Amino acid sequence: MECDVLVAEIGSTTTKVNAFSEIDGIWCFLGQGQGATTVAEGDVTIGLKCATGDLSRRLGCSEITGREFLASSSAAGGLRMTVHGLVQDMTVKAAREAALGAGANVSLVTSGKLRKSDIERLKAVSPNIIMIAGGLDHGERETSLHNAGMIKGSGLKAPVIYAGNIENQDEIRSILKDYDGKVYLVDNVYPRVDELNVEPARRVIQKVFEEHIVEAPGMQKVRELVNGRIMPTPGAVMEAAKLLYEVLGDLLVIDVGGATTDVHSVAEGSEEISRILISPEPLAKRTVEGDLGVYVNRWNLAELIGMDELRKEFGKGAGDLVSQLGPIPTEPLELKMAARLAEKAVEVSVRRHAGVTRHRYGEAGGRREVAEGKDLTSVRHIIGTGGALSRLPGGNDILERIHRFGKGTELLPKKEAEVHLDTRYIMASVGVMAGSFRDGALELLKWSLEI
Repeated sequence: MECDVLVAEIGSTTTKVNAFSEIDGIWCFLGQGQGATTVAEGDVTIGLKCATGDLSRRLGCSEITGREFLASSSAAGGLRMTVHGLVQDMTVKAAREAALGAGANVSLVTSGKLRKSDIERLKAVSPNIIMIAGGLDHGERETSLHNAGMIKGSGLKAPVIYAGNIENQDEIRSILKDYDGKVYLVDNVYPRVDELNVEPARRVIQKVFEEHIVEAPGMQKVRELVNGRIMPTPGAVMEAAKLLYEVLGDLLVIDVGGATTDVHSVAEGSEEISRILISPEPLAKRTVEGDLGVYVNRWNLAELIGMDELRKEFGKGAGDLVSQLGPIPTEPLELKMAARLAEKAVEVSVRRHAGVTRHRYGEAGGRREVAEGKDLTSVRHIIGTGGALSRLPGGNDILERIHRFGKGTELLPKKEAEVHLDTRYIMASVGVMAGSFRDGALELLKWSLEI
């Protein structure tokens, strides 16, 4: 059987394959297969073939193929990036926003000139991509030039993206001329005071990821099966979120997974808060919480809830239940426990993502209210995706309680925000698909979200 588009989503614990076709002018979701991700075996195509076989069985055919076979991946640690800028609250922050919004996991951040100890930390991370930023356009130049020289002499071969002061581009190119990895020059992520320019860097990051994904551990054979685009899974979710923003306006997406919980917001925020913001925020923002996965980090979530509280809810065997929880729970008590952990993951991750208001005191003794971080008060649509919210009981109820999570100072969505679940768990796959089939991707998203 041949469909128009197959999209594989290679996750940290499970691999899914979704099939889509345009039938009589309407894009249809044909089905989904899944298998265990096989990073540990050093060949993720084992799990990919299992998921494809599972899909074929569900569709009642001997083999499923796609005219286009696309993929997203967060396996093998996902896309590991390091970011090296000038000032922590300015260019470093801007570069980090660009990396996270593209779907990267930012494994190391440094500000100022790199030292030998920083290079040792950089080597330990073994990044897939290195980003150098620093200096406003036509401003400070020395730090990024120094950092480029240090990285050149490090012996690393990861691709380097330079996204700093545009006056440095020729010198950066010269310094890194004999560097063992590829070098990419892009517009400054922080060209002027209080101005972020992260989208050009995000596009290059995703391009570099696709070009170099076959070099990542466990991913060497993906191209044997995939003939189209490959993206970082969080980047694919962000692409889907930005597509929805064009028709829905300000929105929030929570993706609770087995290893991490990602929060994506595409929101301008309110005029009231924008007037008191002390530093700019990007329109599209992603935060990743590597300690909040409902399988890999289930014990951390259990401790955040409190074992005494879990024993009240689940009885004396709560600890055993947490220990025995697998990546795909099936028994009623396991499902209930996984949903409880997912609720805590949503609460903590959204509060970490959201900005806050506070009071600042001036030298003259005056007090004024200021805001910092992402303003979510204008969000009108809250979307849940990922297996924990899409497949476990009570996903809607968890999302509807988001406005209650704060303590009064967090810039959280209001209770009027509408809640939608990615009922078919296809948001990341459709985000990959959007690059070639934009209208079809939007049609499928609205269908899965029941909008």
